[in-house]
Amino acid sequence: MAYASSNTVSGFSFSALVHTAAEAFKTARARRAVYNRTYDELSVLSDRDLNDIGIARSQIRDIALQEAAQVR
Repeated sequence: MAYASSNTVSGFSFSALVHTAAEAFKTARARRAVYNRTYDELSVLSDRDLNDIGIARSQIRDIALQEAAQVR
């Protein structure tokens, strides 16, 4: 008597995995670019200019992180 067995993994696709990884990389790169641009733009301002817009120098990193997190 012979038995036939079929083992399949449902929902797995190597091309989908590669596509997902590529999209995650693009998003991470875009977020890093926004973070760097925001951080650089704010860090060149004087303390007086930052005070005028209501930002303390210690908040620059947090503000840049918040802006980067908005990238989808």
